[in-house]
Amino acid sequence: MLFKRDKQQKTEETAGGNDKKVKKNNIKNSQTSSSGRKKPWQTFKVKVNNKVRPPLRKVSSRIKPRLREFRNYVRVFRKNPLGILGCALIITIVIIAIAAPLLAPPLPGSAQPDPSINRFDLSPPKPPGSPGTINGNNLIFTWGTGQSGEDIYYGTIWGARTSIYIALAIVGLAAIIGVVVGAVAGFYGGVLDEVLMRLTDVFLSIPSLILALGIVAILGKSLEFIILALVVTWWPGYARLIRGQVLSIKESTYVEAARAIGARKNRILFRHIVPNTISPLTVSITMDMGGVVLVAAALSFIGFSTPGLCEWGRMVSAGSAMMFSQIPYPFPSGPMYNPYWAWVFPAAFIFMFVMGFSLLGDSFRDMMDPRMRR
Repeated sequence: MLFKRDKQQKTEETAGGNDKKVKKNNIKNSQTSSSGRKKPWQTFKVKVNNKVRPPLRKVSSRIKPRLREFRNYVRVFRKNPLGILGCALIITIVIIAIAAPLLAPPLPGSAQPDPSINRFDLSPPKPPGSPGTINGNNLIFTWGTGQSGEDIYYGTIWGARTSIYIALAIVGLAAIIGVVVGAVAGFYGGVLDEVLMRLTDVFLSIPSLILALGIVAILGKSLEFIILALVVTWWPGYARLIRGQVLSIKESTYVEAARAIGARKNRILFRHIVPNTISPLTVSITMDMGGVVLVAAALSFIGFSTPGLCEWGRMVSAGSAMMFSQIPYPFPSGPMYNPYWAWVFPAAFIFMFVMGFSLLGDSFRDMMDPRMRR
């Protein structure tokens, strides 16, 4: 009898366990949709390339602080009218550069094989709105012509592309070199720090414009050599800036925590330290964009640019030779004009470009100041 009772209790327990399993399966099935997929509010992990992707809630928790910070940046930026003006000037120049083939179409066929080289009608300067002919093509010179009949409107519009290319190339390459040198020197220290910083001091001890002049004079007259010369003279400032930031950040608590869990030095440097130096670097890069174009224009003004290139500094140099002269139009017996248009229009675009980035850099500095975001 006892044996029968024990056997009956065991069968009841197994039946109860099966009922519980059935209930769990029913609950799981109810949580899934009719197509067998989980509902969007359920967190789950998926393996992608043998790596577990974090749950959706964790991803959203990472994005929310960044969105909140971005809203704070926008709020501070909207309160700065000069920053908005600078942004408008830069956007205007960028639009002109993108739409250059529509605003100032180059001559068809072999009449102008390289659009970045200006066109000339080989005649005395003409005032704005004058007609002319280049290689059998009838044109209206909207902003007049300069020396040798250079089209001022075409050169100024296409010069926007050249200036943006110069600014991005020089500042981008110099920032990459400066970030690597400064981060490595500040993080590892010791002999490596001394060697890299003494090398940086050598470049900083020579005036940048004189060093650039020497490099371009040795290599030759070319836009690429101007970019190379200015990269050589521009990176030490970024290296000093990043080194100082790395020296202060590497003693932070989260860096010590990364070391404690066994993270590699390269990962600590480029994953945890360098991203936190972006704020001062962004301000410095924005301020330098206009300065780089101004120095490149100065080198072109001296005569180190490619002849005929659509570049504002070279055009100002060519127009300044006629700043105080008088020319007749129609040539040779027409009324006398001062060819101000040959240098005023490219100089105005240089002013807009430099002023735009200066105002934008000041607004970025205010945006990234914690005291301004309170």
